[in-house]
Amino acid sequence: MKSKYLIFDSGPLINFSMNGVLHLLDKLKKEFRGEFVITKEVKKEIIERPINIKRFKLGALQLKNLFEKGVIKHAPINNEQVNELRKIRNKLMEIANTTFEAKNRKLHLIDKGEAAALALSRILNNAPIVIDERTTRMLVENPENLRKLFEKKLHTKVRTNKKNYKFFKDFKIIRSTELIYIAYKKRLFNLKYPETYEAMLYGMKYKGCSVSEKEIDEMKRL
Repeated sequence: MKSKYLIFDSGPLINFSMNGVLHLLDKLKKEFRGEFVITKEVKKEIIERPINIKRFKLGALQLKNLFEKGVIKHAPINNEQVNELRKIRNKLMEIANTTFEAKNRKLHLIDKGEAAALALSRILNNAPIVIDERTTRMLVENPENLRKLFEKKLHTKVRTNKKNYKFFKDFKIIRSTELIYIAYKKRLFNLKYPETYEAMLYGMKYKGCSVSEKEIDEMKRL
């Protein structure tokens, strides 16, 4: 039987920390019956760097505790796979960041952290990735809408290399709000107040999860 993996980008983990609901990850992992994994890049972003900054130290310590308990962990990949991950990561970064062009300038879409998470998904048989950041998710799910969004934001024509779209179409992306929805449906948190669920969804939205109010309303009705 193949192991199940859910890959986390740094944003959702920080989001759960800032909203004070990291305890839900332990419960969600038990429901998932698999492993919650991160890349070395993500560990640097959520623990190793912020733990030396007073403003972010508490969150980093909480995430460090989660890591030491094994709730989140490094993916169990060997040295050969690590080298392959780096190659895929660099290739995806190069492709993503040369997909759109405006005013004779390539538009930067993803950094090393997001690219490493995508690369790890490839290594782990297209395991789903938890990403809150809008650009990466739209690149995967609807790159044409991402192009239109850039045109609206930059007030100029954005040219695209549509051949690059195929490199991102098979990734599976979920967001913090979807994890909160699952936790709600599985009754993993105590709804002492009826508005707790909605408050959690909006908490995720305002701490960095790219989700619309319309989507939140839909999740409330499901």
